[in-house]
Amino acid sequence: MKAILYLNKFFIKYKYRLIVGIICTVIARILSLITPRLIGKSLNIVEDYTNAEITDIEVVKNKLLINILIILGAVLLSGIFTFFMRQTIIVMSRLIEFDLKNEIFKQYERLSLNFYKKNRTGDLMNRISEDVSKVRMYVGPAIMYTINMITLFVIVITQMIQIDSTLTLYTLLPLPILSFSIYILSRVINERSRIVQEYLSKLTTFTQEFFSGINVIKAYGIEKYSFNDFDELANDSKEKNISLYKAQALFFPLMILLIGASNIIVIYMGGLRYINGLISFGVIAEFIIYVNMLTWPVAVVGWVTSIIQEAEASQKRINEFLEVEPEVQNHVEEETNIEGKIEFKNVSFTYDDTNITALKNVNFSIAKGKTLAILGSTGSGKSTIANLIARLYDVKEGLILVDNKPIKNINLTSLRNAIGFVPQEAFLFSDTIANNIKFGDENALNEIIVKAAKNAHIDDNIEQFNKSYDTFVGERGVTLSGGQKQRISIARAIIKEPNILIFDDCLSAVDTETEEIILNNLKMISRDKTTIIISHRASSAKNADYIIVLDEGSIIQKGIHDELLNQSGFYQNLYNQQLMEQIND
Repeated sequence: MKAILYLNKFFIKYKYRLIVGIICTVIARILSLITPRLIGKSLNIVEDYTNAEITDIEVVKNKLLINILIILGAVLLSGIFTFFMRQTIIVMSRLIEFDLKNEIFKQYERLSLNFYKKNRTGDLMNRISEDVSKVRMYVGPAIMYTINMITLFVIVITQMIQIDSTLTLYTLLPLPILSFSIYILSRVINERSRIVQEYLSKLTTFTQEFFSGINVIKAYGIEKYSFNDFDELANDSKEKNISLYKAQALFFPLMILLIGASNIIVIYMGGLRYINGLISFGVIAEFIIYVNMLTWPVAVVGWVTSIIQEAEASQKRINEFLEVEPEVQNHVEEETNIEGKIEFKNVSFTYDDTNITALKNVNFSIAKGKTLAILGSTGSGKSTIANLIARLYDVKEGLILVDNKPIKNINLTSLRNAIGFVPQEAFLFSDTIANNIKFGDENALNEIIVKAAKNAHIDDNIEQFNKSYDTFVGERGVTLSGGQKQRISIARAIIKEPNILIFDDCLSAVDTETEEIILNNLKMISRDKTTIIISHRASSAKNADYIIVLDEGSIIQKGIHDELLNQSGFYQNLYNQQLMEQIND
């Protein structure tokens, strides 16, 4: 149970709820003991009347009526305290579930981009949903029933010993067998629970990828093959679940068998002791009620044990991520004012997941308020520069300076707040167009949203939609074209009004005419902002203050448009090629 020791901090946080719950449990169980005691006494009264030790029937009726009223009152009060027990402990479990999910989500936010390249979305989702639900069953029902079970065992067995220690000893003989059985089955359940959760993550990952790639699956007509893969995975998961529940299914029959054995022992040994005059008839009935009172607590041992084992397996999976330290750390607590000067000094970078060296000894500098264009073929390292400026990764070789300070010596939040980043793959949230643009500034007024959309040359398209800016774009912006998604992403970056703007090949899905309009708008918007335009088109770079050309991670050309146009090389060839394409169009 090492993994679930992590949850102790939550028990400390909600200690008052837990303490009140324990007190209510103890009181409820003490009140429940009144019933068997009074039933035993009532049977003794009837026996005394039968044996003529009591001759007045009215006395018998009065005593029985008083006992009945006391039993009803005790049951009512026991029910009230049981209600409060559930209100305190189960509500506590929901609060812990809330806190744990928030803690996991915050950790997901802290973790670096590299982490998400190494882990599947479905598995991440499963740990914050299914695994947390398993843990909640431990901190709620399992804790509640464990407290209930321990309290009832202590109170009932103490009461039984006080009445007849010998009969109590015979009654509890099956319990060592129970304990040993639980020990063996718990180990099996723990291992099988871990495997079941792993397969659930695989299923979640598969379905998530299926939904995300449904257009590709339909376009290639591979629904049958996808179904076969899912069917195979689902069958494996089914077999693992059946294996788990086979082990869990042994608990309840075993509990019932042992309780039945205890009842037989009570009747047989109690009968012998009654015949020998050692106990009264009411004691036998009382013990039978006590044994049956222990039926649910004993039976729940198996259920609680399986819950604990599942929670242990789930919390272990959760802890694996909670213990991961983000590769990109914020080393400066105080906010940093960002002006916008950026400098790369002998920067080399290798992705550790693929071992691909994206940049090799890159050097350049861009002054505050100037525009830098980065060109190059696919895989030349252009996007890597954008990611390093936003500090989505940390460099191990070379130095990146922002405003003449090493980038690691700048507050991470301040740095990213100062950047308006339009990534290569435009991502939109399942929300309205207006809210997707407002993601750059959640307090933006409608006129500001419209202005940003006009600058991104998307306002005319939006107005054609039935609900205009209130149009719901669907998951990942599936209802929009690639060019529309890119322009909405540009509007989102513009509305933020950052000091640094990074456009990572964000005009690849628009035609050259639209590109020209957007670039002219961006030229006015970015007049006092440091702007980095990453593109595979020379037309996007012609108005930049400085241009660098990358090839296989190295700078092969640098200068301004006119200089590079007069040099033989990549830039001149690219410009002439694209010029010819425009003429042919």
